[in-house]
Amino acid sequence: MRTLKASEFKAKCLALMDEVARGGEEVVITKNGVPVSKLVPVRTPPESLFGRHRGRIASRGDVVGPVEDAWEAEG
Repeated sequence: MRTLKASEFKAKCLALMDEVARGGEEVVITKNGVPVSKLVPVRTPPESLFGRHRGRIASRGDVVGPVEDAWEAEG
């Protein structure tokens, strides 16, 4: 993690935003040597698995009804 004075950040703000977006390295901004802010890349959360394959998978027949075939169980 990189630290930067507020005065330097002010002068290089737009370039730093591009750099952080590309590289992903966080930058801590200090004022009088005290950390006051952090510039971090935006990370989008992963897409939910629910509904991900909607429209791609089809079921055939009755998937919730009783099974017609007789099963044998060892006992």
